[in-house]
Amino acid sequence: MLRSLALLGAFTLALGAAVPSARAADPLPRALPEEVGMSSERLGRLEAAMRAEVEAGRMPGAVVAIARRGRLVHYQAYGYLDRAAGTPMPLDAIFAMASMTKPITGVAAMMLLEEGRLALGDPAATYLPPLAAMRVAAPDQGAEGTATVPVAQPVTVQDLMRHTSGIPYGSDRSAAYRTFPPSSIGSGTGYSGADFIRKIGEATLVSQPGTTWEYGLSVDVLGRLVEEVSGQNLGAFMEERIFRPLGMADTGFTVPAEKAGRVARPLPQDPATGRPQTVPDLSKPLGFECGGGCGRTTAADYIRFAQMLLNRGTLEGRRILSPRAVEAMVTDRLPADARGSVGVTDPTKAGYGFGLTVAVRRDARGTNLLGNPGDYSWSGSYGTHFWVDPKEEMAVVLMTLTPGETRLRYRRLLNALAYQAIVE
Repeated sequence: MLRSLALLGAFTLALGAAVPSARAADPLPRALPEEVGMSSERLGRLEAAMRAEVEAGRMPGAVVAIARRGRLVHYQAYGYLDRAAGTPMPLDAIFAMASMTKPITGVAAMMLLEEGRLALGDPAATYLPPLAAMRVAAPDQGAEGTATVPVAQPVTVQDLMRHTSGIPYGSDRSAAYRTFPPSSIGSGTGYSGADFIRKIGEATLVSQPGTTWEYGLSVDVLGRLVEEVSGQNLGAFMEERIFRPLGMADTGFTVPAEKAGRVARPLPQDPATGRPQTVPDLSKPLGFECGGGCGRTTAADYIRFAQMLLNRGTLEGRRILSPRAVEAMVTDRLPADARGSVGVTDPTKAGYGFGLTVAVRRDARGTNLLGNPGDYSWSGSYGTHFWVDPKEEMAVVLMTLTPGETRLRYRRLLNALAYQAIVE
């Protein structure tokens, strides 16, 4: 009894003044770390490190949530919602999640698959006809070449989900790359859904479908496909089928006026380069709800989403996906001879394969993060990050706004400090 009281006292002291509000808003059942094989003392290292990052001016603030064996062991806000205004970070801060929208779009597509309304091997053009006429940049013609060849096989739903479609983010890398929009959020704000698909259909694929892993607009196209199959806007489909059943009350595509005061802001300048930095205005309406990067969420909502995946599709008695559908999502599905590397896009994912909208650890070789084969994850370009480790029965969510290269630092830091707190 005395030992339990001592542990509770240490845990309460570590959380500090945030305990009352944290317990009022816990997204999952709470546990003392020691009850699920973790260490309160070692989790204190995480708290100290996050506070040090804020004090050093490298991040404005953050909210971190860690669950093990289905129970919440760490849920803490650090620093500032808006450092320039001196506003403290609340637990229910709302963040632009950028590409952490993608796994949610993946779940939406898998729900339609489970209903027999689409299949992984279906050509995407079956649902989005403007994609039927796409051609591929001819190989070995140089960066400025514009010659094209026919597709050897059509872009499939699976290609969209695993980034083997040949649809990149637009850049100046070659003439073919310049035919695509440069970003998800830019697409969502700059096009209607129909115009976006028309633009993609007129572009030139940069590789033959199914042959090369390349990060890009694939999941934005997938989101439009979900809309066409379901007959609903993506946000409406997700609200009805994912957010409401999971209790994700603050997740969606735009922030209503009554929640605007909870939106997190980045530091005005990148601490590494001194350049100005911003994130999109989440209150502005979108041309279409882009499934690749236009979402907003809270740490509380996303840890519930991650726990649902860890539970193989269910949370608190509500089933979102079948266990087999989740297994399909979190299994490496890249062909053995596929070109390209997840680690090129995200150096913290060196050695990872890719499933259906999430990166998947193959084994310990070639990786530079702690973890286990089969753990899966993804991140957002503004600093958000999550991962699930089925072997450790652990889900971790980081919500912060560090849109520069500093974001890679926090993926590594949180990885090390979460795993070192596991003691059994």
